[in-house]
Amino acid sequence: MSDLQKFRFINKIEGYSFLILLFIAMPLKYMAGFPLATKIVGMIHGILFILFIYQLLIASSEIPFSKKETFIFFIASILPFGSFYTEKVCSKK
Repeated sequence: MSDLQKFRFINKIEGYSFLILLFIAMPLKYMAGFPLATKIVGMIHGILFILFIYQLLIASSEIPFSKKETFIFFIASILPFGSFYTEKVCSKK
């Protein structure tokens, strides 16, 4: 598996975990009184976010990502649905 494929894979999983955290776990915590949902999903998302950052740094050194692209990918990772933008850009490389 190439570095770009690893990056795209981690990006996709991290993006989905962020959406699950925002749209499933958070409502469960605040509307249904089930705080364990955010603890579990939050920990999983945190680990995946760290892996994403690591893989972004590895991929940016191996693949010709510019510093601007690397910065945009990082910013996109902290925005809901930003990982889909990153996936769209990376699928063209």
